[in-house]
Amino acid sequence: MARLLVVDDQKSICEMLEIVLRKEGHRVETVCGLEMARKRLQSGIYDIVVTDIRLPDGSGLDVLQQVRETYPETLVIMITAYASVDSAVRALNLGAFRYILKTANFVEELRLTVDRAVEERALRQENRALKRELRKGLENLLGDSLRMKTVKELVATVAPTNSTILITGESGTGKELVARAIHAASGRHDRPFVSINCGAFPETLLESELFGYIKGAFTGAAANRKGLFEYADTGTLFLDEIAEMSLAMQVKLLRVLQERLVRPVGTTEEVPIDVRLLAATNKNLQQRVPEGLFREDLYYRISVIPIELPPLRERCEDIPMLALHFLSKFARTMDRPIHKIDAQAMKCLERYDWPGNVRELENALERAVALEKHEEITAGTLPDHVTRFVPRVSIPEGGVNLEQHVGEIERRYIQTALQQAGGVRTRAAGLLGMSYRSFRHYAKKYKL
Repeated sequence: MARLLVVDDQKSICEMLEIVLRKEGHRVETVCGLEMARKRLQSGIYDIVVTDIRLPDGSGLDVLQQVRETYPETLVIMITAYASVDSAVRALNLGAFRYILKTANFVEELRLTVDRAVEERALRQENRALKRELRKGLENLLGDSLRMKTVKELVATVAPTNSTILITGESGTGKELVARAIHAASGRHDRPFVSINCGAFPETLLESELFGYIKGAFTGAAANRKGLFEYADTGTLFLDEIAEMSLAMQVKLLRVLQERLVRPVGTTEEVPIDVRLLAATNKNLQQRVPEGLFREDLYYRISVIPIELPPLRERCEDIPMLALHFLSKFARTMDRPIHKIDAQAMKCLERYDWPGNVRELENALERAVALEKHEEITAGTLPDHVTRFVPRVSIPEGGVNLEQHVGEIERRYIQTALQQAGGVRTRAAGLLGMSYRSFRHYAKKYKL
């Protein structure tokens, strides 16, 4: 169960606690003084330390302080035969898990407290694991723009829940990455993550893929086969492009979500499932509901928490970071000595509107790394439609404040150059093809 160190000046107390706690399945070591406790703590790591406050050569508070400084994950239970409000308050302020008096039922109270400490430690470890998984998942969602920060915050908030989530956004915006980040940060992170593109299967085949089938259910069904709902049991099922699902399949999916039971094709028997559902689409489901293309009841069932991913053109300040990430990725996999993107090529990347979003940018960088003969990406290795792109300008009916609009573009370029140059202003000025003096003027103008 747990590794314990018991520190008490009375040998009889040590022996009694060792017997009781070993019966509970714990590994127990005992010492009778502060110096002996310090030596044990230097040579080993304990899950729980039980220490008397009064020791022959010091105080149990010194044991507590050493544990907090060296092994903050270890829980410390203070025990004493001499009640003192001051010592209790000090012990708890120093981080003691519990403070127990040596009364008539002291041993039973300590046994229960140790059980609670074991549960508390397991819970803390689980929480730390979830946080690590969350950071790991969020690391794949690249971008420091306000839109992406909002998405990351929402993912961090909803991931630990079991709520059904609808992820929307244009093709190539990274909907599956968000789904995987949610799964990685959830309590199901160590369970299966199963993904399927609903638009890749005709209706009859999609039904058997999701729900499974029994032998002889249809021509070619030579054996029983589990569906993806069963494979994802206790984990997460991600239904990509759910808008492509037929109305008949929508009815069957709704029933599964309501009853948490799946019925394999060819049988009347039902199988209980425990699955968290994540869905994604690049279509406007709210618009498809009144058109009769998507069931309203299913829409509200799957969109308990909606997450909308912005297109790349609406977070163009993230393009340099994404481009350098993909450059590093492909230079490593292709073993190419390319580590930079020259200023002209970066301007082309930032100017293009990326209708294919992040996926298109990734493909462009893969192509550039494969074709580039120099040690930095040049505009010549980017796709022609990227380098020749001329942004379309449209003026809204109410007009536009040109000076303010141009100022915002200038501010964005100065900020991006600073980020890419790691804060070194001379390098940032070089990226923008301007003198250091001019760059300093603009940086001061926009308070960067």
